[in-house]
Amino acid sequence: MDSAALAELDSTITDVRETLKNKQGKDGHWVFELEADATIPAEYIMLEHYLDMIDAPVQQKLAVYLREIQGEHGGWPLYHAGDLNVSASVKAYYALKLAGDSPDAPHMVKARNAILAHGGAGAVNVFTRIALALFGQLPWSAVPTMPVEIMHLPRWFPFHLDKVSYWSRTVIVPLLILMSLRPRARNRSGIGIAELFLASPADQPPPLPNPQNSGWGTFFLGLDKVLKVVEPGFPKAVRQRAVDKALAFIKERLNGEDGLGAIFPAMANTVMAYDALGYAKDHPDRAIAWASIRKLLVLEEHRGYCQPCLSPIWDTSLMTHALLEAGEPADSPAIKGSLDWLVKRQVTDVVGDWAVRRPGLRPGGWAFQYNNPHYPDVDDTAVVAMVLDRAGHADHKESIARAEEWVIGMQSANGGWGAFDAENDKHYLNHIPFSDHGALLDPPTADVSARCLSMLAQLGRKAGDPVVDRAVAYLRKEQEPDGSWFGRWGTNYVYGTWSVLCALNAIDIDAQDPMVRKAVQYLVGKQNRDGGWGEDGETYWTDKKHVAKASTPSQTAWALMGLMAAGETEHPATERGVKWLMQHPRKEGRWTEDLFTAVGFPRVFYLRYHGYAQYFPLWALARYRNLKTGNSQRVLHGM
Repeated sequence: MDSAALAELDSTITDVRETLKNKQGKDGHWVFELEADATIPAEYIMLEHYLDMIDAPVQQKLAVYLREIQGEHGGWPLYHAGDLNVSASVKAYYALKLAGDSPDAPHMVKARNAILAHGGAGAVNVFTRIALALFGQLPWSAVPTMPVEIMHLPRWFPFHLDKVSYWSRTVIVPLLILMSLRPRARNRSGIGIAELFLASPADQPPPLPNPQNSGWGTFFLGLDKVLKVVEPGFPKAVRQRAVDKALAFIKERLNGEDGLGAIFPAMANTVMAYDALGYAKDHPDRAIAWASIRKLLVLEEHRGYCQPCLSPIWDTSLMTHALLEAGEPADSPAIKGSLDWLVKRQVTDVVGDWAVRRPGLRPGGWAFQYNNPHYPDVDDTAVVAMVLDRAGHADHKESIARAEEWVIGMQSANGGWGAFDAENDKHYLNHIPFSDHGALLDPPTADVSARCLSMLAQLGRKAGDPVVDRAVAYLRKEQEPDGSWFGRWGTNYVYGTWSVLCALNAIDIDAQDPMVRKAVQYLVGKQNRDGGWGEDGETYWTDKKHVAKASTPSQTAWALMGLMAAGETEHPATERGVKWLMQHPRKEGRWTEDLFTAVGFPRVFYLRYHGYAQYFPLWALARYRNLKTGNSQRVLHGM
């Protein structure tokens, strides 16, 4: 690298670093917007009409947003520039109609025609069916039966709440109340969407789905038919005790203004359940649940949307890593402030739902959101522990040790880690009609497992340690034939491959190991002609895994850091990627990035972290500079 190029790189790193420091909150943390698809803002509008608590100015701002993100195909996609998704489109159309848009308006006609061409409202997923049933647009016979008496089931039973993921658990419990009481939305205006059905749902209710088209699915459909017959005869006293159990579950985890599970669907179901049970608007539990939803709104002058959740722990820990890589001193006010803020949010006094599988394990993790003490996750915990260790402050040793102890205890039997629970892998449950989204569980995944291994390696654990050896064996097994690894929480194979290469480097796997070489070949082969890397939500469908997409800053940064972790700082692909980042437009420390590069649930729910196009490119450029100008060509940190 010549002196002029180095000077330009230094200048860019310094400029972005100082700009991002200025975005730090006074208490030491960062949080950036977290955007999903049309579903969440549409559901927010529907929720206001369900409750008859309509905030007209907010509703109109969300309607502006929904109109803006309508696709050229007439419907709404799950991610930027994606194909029409009929469930998201039906909800968006209904929300706009509730907000006052005429069904004869050009954008509504276009949407209606597109929805009908894709099977109409009868083709929507189960969660959308439930929403439509609550508004009287679908009969309850078109919805899988989920009686609240599920709360009575013993843990040995094939279905139990402890056997599903944390997000499923928190969404399902208040939903059980709604599905058992079957309340009707107030919907003061009486607006419906009969025009979106190919046939009258009252005369021809859409059949329940067999999610995997399997024998198990057929069995569960038969069981659903039986439940529909016998459920009305369940004793009232038994039902009331089940409702009481559900309310107790919610109450314990209500989580103040951060909400049940700290995710929108669980919060919305909670408010509707309280309403169905007759809780007044000013009842403390209902009021705080409603406040938690309002906290998710992003409102600008003329537009707005509702976030699915908030990401302060994730944003703050990753930003701190990037700033340290970019040369920010570990004892600077910015770093000390962020670390102090993070340490205060470690969960050490609440034994969460994870303890069902790991009784006796001391808590010591971090959640993703501001507060979610029942549901810390190992991914955030590993990232925070690594940044605390990297900063080297002696007063954080106890926090790091507690995190290490908890992460080790959360390792699953197969050597990997799920995000929130251990052994959450009862895959037969993905065959029940309710699980047509395919995201009922939280099994171990390569990206999360790699982050945990990176942390353990950075903290000094080596090959020969049973925890490490099981993790490495798991990652070897999970490598795809093309050399990549699946990205469960980031899109997709670029994210997973970066995550694993960081871990393999940290644990001293030789860069010439065939596993590493195949991964390098994969990344080099996926580089776009312009020098960047790009991948979108299509790759979560196996027949579209190899579809190339426009380059994005965050994915280019991941690929670069993966290559550098594999010892390929001098590879021409690395140099081209750095050049692409240097030339890509940016403003106020943020590279231009419209595409979604993260995922909530593959094939169902995608995310755009507004922070990703800020701290990840900075991190990659700073690492490249440090390796090019330093005494070592090896990445010395876990990520």
